[in-house]
Amino acid sequence: MAVVDVSEALKSLASTMESIEAVLDLDKMRADIAVLEEQAAAPSLWDDPDNAQKVTSKLSYLQGQLRKIEDLHGRIEDAGVLFELAETEDDADTRAEAEGELASLRKAVDELEIRTLLSGEYDEREAMVSIRAEAGGVDAADFAQQLQRMYLRWAERRGYSTEVLDTSYAEEAGIKSTTFAVKAPYAYGTLSVEQGTHRMVRISPYDNQGRRQTSFAGVEVMPVVEQTDHIDIPENEIRVDVFRSSGPGGQSVNTTDSAVRMTHIPTGIVVSCQNEKSQIQNRAAALRVLQSRLLAHRRAEEQAKMDALKSEGGNSWGNQMRSYVLQPYQMVKDLRTEHEVGNPQSVLDGDIEGFLEAGIRWRKQQEAPAS
Repeated sequence: MAVVDVSEALKSLASTMESIEAVLDLDKMRADIAVLEEQAAAPSLWDDPDNAQKVTSKLSYLQGQLRKIEDLHGRIEDAGVLFELAETEDDADTRAEAEGELASLRKAVDELEIRTLLSGEYDEREAMVSIRAEAGGVDAADFAQQLQRMYLRWAERRGYSTEVLDTSYAEEAGIKSTTFAVKAPYAYGTLSVEQGTHRMVRISPYDNQGRRQTSFAGVEVMPVVEQTDHIDIPENEIRVDVFRSSGPGGQSVNTTDSAVRMTHIPTGIVVSCQNEKSQIQNRAAALRVLQSRLLAHRRAEEQAKMDALKSEGGNSWGNQMRSYVLQPYQMVKDLRTEHEVGNPQSVLDGDIEGFLEAGIRWRKQQEAPAS
């Protein structure tokens, strides 16, 4: 790599960092950290566990972002010094090390730049994720469970807290549906690009003739409701049914009718929760999920009105968006962004960063006004 190329590359990275910092507003970030640190130090913080979780989670996230920005500044400067040393001493090993660091820096800056694209109304919120098995019988139920594991593993890799609120198990294998929360700032903005229909093609382990099977699962991502949203639901608009929770294969895991199914009568939206031990806890969790669904429903209605005013007649959200092919070849491909990976197992183990980043960039391009 020529010296002039290195110099330009480092200048470009420094310029991108300046743009990122301008969007993220580091002064405001530091001020927010100071306020959150004061709240986190309050003796009464854990009197309200839900609020305490939000305060500590947001504080940890902002501190991590600030450290990452400061660290990248130092690394860019150090990379310049390393390249100068390599050229001065004509040292191939040092040059190779410097080029490797430059590639690593590009990747880190690109990842940080993604954060600046999360500027939607609810993007900074925690996320509520629902997955349901669709066409494909037992294979679809198994696929839905694999998707649940994929997202939970992704959250675990990033140190995000999760809470499974409801899981309805299928009779033979897998799950009919599940709902879980990802408790981290910007979880909604990040995961919302996963919404839509996912497709898997593989040799079915449940087909005794070993035939190839195509199965589908639907993913829905909702922002967690906050007090400012004013999602008030009159009691006469809700029907509550209680039932006995069950485990895999229809096995009863609770001898009391503690599970709760909640129906919003005006919209027909139905949610359930059975993972808590008491009916009261399940009812509270189900209400949180219902509020998130109604917020997403309201947002979808507003988006539909906006799309109706556009000449293109709206976008294709909710349609098939990703294929996981295990047979006759190995590939996971996003049908919107064209991003693809040749290692499905890695993706199903939670390595979805590339898909998330490509999806967020694609969404931003879709939102940009036509020239």
